[in-house]
Amino acid sequence: MSYWQFSPIPNIEESNFNKILERFYNLKVAGLIRENIQNSLDGRLLDSEGPVKFSITTGTIQKKDVPGINEVIERIHSLKGRNSYTKEAIAHMVKTSEEEEVHYISFEDSNTRGLSGAKNGQSNSPKDTWAIYAYNKGVHSEEEDAAVETSRGGSHGVGKIASNAASDLNVMYFANCDANGDQHLGGTVQLIEHNYKDKSYRSTGYFADITYLDANKSKSKFYPFKNNFHEVFEKKTRGLKIIIPFLRKEYSDETEIIRSVCDSFFVSILLNKLEVDVNGRKINADNIQEYVKDPEYYTQNIADMKHVFTPLYVSNYLEQPARTLQVSDGKDDYEFNLYFRYDEEIPKGRVAIVRTIGMKIEDKKVKNKANQPFNAVLIGGMKEDAYLKSLENESHTELTHDHIKDPVLQKRAKRFINNLSKAMTAVIDEAVKEHNPTDGKMDTRDLLYVSEIQFKQELSKAMGAVVIDKKKPVVKMDDDLPSQKGKKKPGGPSKLTPPKLIKPVKRDRSKGDTDSNDDKPVSIFNIHPNTVERLLMGNKEIVRFNLTSNEEVKKAATCNVSISIIDGMGQEYRSAFKLKDNFSQVIDKSTGSTCSLNNNKINHVTINQGIAELTFDLKNNYNRALKFVYYVEV
Repeated sequence: MSYWQFSPIPNIEESNFNKILERFYNLKVAGLIRENIQNSLDGRLLDSEGPVKFSITTGTIQKKDVPGINEVIERIHSLKGRNSYTKEAIAHMVKTSEEEEVHYISFEDSNTRGLSGAKNGQSNSPKDTWAIYAYNKGVHSEEEDAAVETSRGGSHGVGKIASNAASDLNVMYFANCDANGDQHLGGTVQLIEHNYKDKSYRSTGYFADITYLDANKSKSKFYPFKNNFHEVFEKKTRGLKIIIPFLRKEYSDETEIIRSVCDSFFVSILLNKLEVDVNGRKINADNIQEYVKDPEYYTQNIADMKHVFTPLYVSNYLEQPARTLQVSDGKDDYEFNLYFRYDEEIPKGRVAIVRTIGMKIEDKKVKNKANQPFNAVLIGGMKEDAYLKSLENESHTELTHDHIKDPVLQKRAKRFINNLSKAMTAVIDEAVKEHNPTDGKMDTRDLLYVSEIQFKQELSKAMGAVVIDKKKPVVKMDDDLPSQKGKKKPGGPSKLTPPKLIKPVKRDRSKGDTDSNDDKPVSIFNIHPNTVERLLMGNKEIVRFNLTSNEEVKKAATCNVSISIIDGMGQEYRSAFKLKDNFSQVIDKSTGSTCSLNNNKINHVTINQGIAELTFDLKNNYNRALKFVYYVEV
């Protein structure tokens, strides 16, 4: 009796493994968890109010107890690699197949419908979901209820191969118990086209019985086996169970499994649509926050949340009020609920795009706002869900327009994705303005600030262009706060005292200005505001100077940096800002070393191809509203 069926072909034409295997393999545990839980949520019992219950189990099993595995191993030994990749993959499969005790992972659901029509085998009926799941590639069954179909996570029909990608032998099994209590076992294996016993065969094998429909055996039909196999492969209650033997080692990390569940399905769990059990550890609406707040699974320091954002998403979704966000594709308008939080401690800004089924699609970066301190969760209604579903890539990890063939629909999809970024940008900019006001009066140590526009106008009048030439004089800055006569008189025009000019100064090693042994003259250059980028993140500020516009500065290896305060009238006060009073340390990002702060200057800052970058560790008394002008000394 043969357990595995491969369709014969006249010749071998394809000598590579299915490319989708590699795609899902690169998604690791997260991709495997996402695909299988999503399938179970899609198959939920429609008349039940309880959550889908999903159980994940890892363990070991003897190779002899894996149904029909020796037939698969025989096929593997017959494979011929025709490039370095396939040769390496086949060699690994051969070596792994020699193990007698093998690791496995299983995914079992309940409160779900399971697959129907298994007794009909390879059927063309859309009601026979067993045939679609078991024997058709790139196809998923469709619900008769349009609303239910819209809410489903699956759409491309290729996610089934995710389970094959998790096995070193590219093999998986699925056990099913239907509404009638009938129990069956099926499976697939993904190899390459191969010769076996002097015949050529397709790459995909099916764990199935075969019935020939004519005497010449030219027509055949697959049927599943009744499930009388090892207990690991049993499924006695209604629903589906996936079993993956020869599990790749990187897929068995329990901590990573739990984290992947929370990352992709935190909304489903919080809404009590889903409960997950991982080797006896339950994750449900009552305790998911315990996992999210546990340092074993997630970093708890907001400043370190640069790649995984689930703790922020969960607190955000639970604590922030929903606001409406409208996004258009140029024809239709879509309305989403947005749970938005602005917090200067957040290092990376991301938006969790979530389907109504409760599955997160992606951590979306907003164009030009990826480093802004915000976090958001975006969820729409049925109309929005249907459109997001059409934009998902086949692994459900990104919104994209690339797979859409219709040029009109593709153009609309591209416009929608761009408009989504624009709508989010407006929300972010509003939050930045609210948390960092720039207009009106501010408490800045007795310095009066006027509006941003007036500041720019007066500053441009006062500063002018700075001539960069060692033989020319440089601007001298006022060292003290202005006297009363320098202030604007009531009812009179504002007046700025013209800056005095001095000759270039000499380097003085005794004052710590430089570590040079010469007495070369110093050139001090004002840095134009347009060439300075500042980013505040919690108790840190990153400043980037683009010095490429000046060849003399660009060629220098290091420089000293000094900082002056400017008020809204353009008046500059050099000694009013003390570096050591405001910064606990200053780090040179190019070298990672701490800069000395002698003579109220940041000394020996590296210039790398005209770029200098500093990280300031801010003290608690640092005034974030101050306006600065920066000077470099080379």
